[in-house]
Amino acid sequence: MSGKLDLGPMFAAAGVEGWLHATDLESGREVGHRPDSALPIASIFKLPLLVELSRQADAGGLDLTERITVGPRQRAFGPTGLSVMLDEVTISLRDLAYLMIAVSDNTAADVLSARVGLEAVNAMLRSFGLTRTQVVMNTTSLYASMAEDTGHDWPYQEPEDLARMRVLDPARANSSTPREMTRLLGLIWTDCAASPELCAWMRGLLGLQVWPHRLASGFPYDDVEVSGKTGSLPTIRNEVGVVEYPDGGRYAVAVFTRAFSPAANLPRADAVIGTTAHLAVDHLRAGRA
Repeated sequence: MSGKLDLGPMFAAAGVEGWLHATDLESGREVGHRPDSALPIASIFKLPLLVELSRQADAGGLDLTERITVGPRQRAFGPTGLSVMLDEVTISLRDLAYLMIAVSDNTAADVLSARVGLEAVNAMLRSFGLTRTQVVMNTTSLYASMAEDTGHDWPYQEPEDLARMRVLDPARANSSTPREMTRLLGLIWTDCAASPELCAWMRGLLGLQVWPHRLASGFPYDDVEVSGKTGSLPTIRNEVGVVEYPDGGRYAVAVFTRAFSPAANLPRADAVIGTTAHLAVDHLRAGRA
């Protein structure tokens, strides 16, 4: 069973265009607002990268306790984690994965993508039938492409800058649909994306994400758990995750937005992700009786 929500006015009032898909992981009921549109996913590409890392560990192709030394020359642009550290760091693959998910560390993601291979990530996605999801850039190439496309470094706030950026074109960027992202989350939460042990590990990492201002803002309750991965680019604010209630209800939600303004600080654009996700989950929970 599926349903539609008319969320257009709510998104517009927050200064964004929006897309959403939510599904009840127990019953399969779903609801959406333009859920099959292909869109740039920004740092949400780190979620399929995490899945492929886990699958390669299951297959014996790598050891998550393997330690890698990351030096200053390997730093990717970014405001968190290894990306802002100055000294050489030796760290395990699994701790790199923690940094990649919990604080969206770009350097950690690039080290792992080099170890795993983006071709393997895309092959995994195709094997699950996620044919509209692609990962074609690591974070270093992503930021390099923005400088190449605009002819200058950050900030990118002019309309002509945005029009030139391939990272905002889903045909040329890391991209997916809201529906395919909730399907991938469902595979993790039902132990189908990898072994039960590593699916549990992935769920644990997603539960450690530190950002509370998007999806989690719609569920400010001590007994409701929100696990997720956020993603941002100029005008793009996205988050995908799973909301778990004390009665056993589990709901995968993906909300993608594109702001009308290029401003970096748009609190309403962040908050509408949580607000619309809550409406979608409430709609699904109303059908549980």
